[in-house]
Amino acid sequence: MRFVAPKSDEAQAAAVVFRARDLLVKQRTQIINALRRHLAEFGIVVTNGPAHVPHLVRAVEDGTEPIPEIARAILQLMIETLHRLGEQIVRLDREIVDRAKTNEAARRLMTIPGVGPVTAVALAALAPPA
Repeated sequence: MRFVAPKSDEAQAAAVVFRARDLLVKQRTQIINALRRHLAEFGIVVTNGPAHVPHLVRAVEDGTEPIPEIARAILQLMIETLHRLGEQIVRLDREIVDRAKTNEAARRLMTIPGVGPVTAVALAALAPPA
């Protein structure tokens, strides 16, 4: 049987930023999909993908679209939540980049082609050297 050394408090704390970011990204995806589904119920079809979110927002904000006002208010609330989630994700991304600059292992990992701050800090935090 192989035994694994428990992670230090510092390693566990470093992993929190990735778990929090992952949760926020999942919530953002859920809201985008919900907006798309709700608009489809009113005959407004928008292509999948985060690149098409501005089309969703425009449809909700456009008073000529066939969306009842009570639904429009709720959809606007969802859009505001989507914007807040985006801001929080950007904040966590900045935290990851800052950690990449100060962590020696992450800096070394970023010298590998294709390894950026997120991957480097994730490896340094979640898979520390034995």
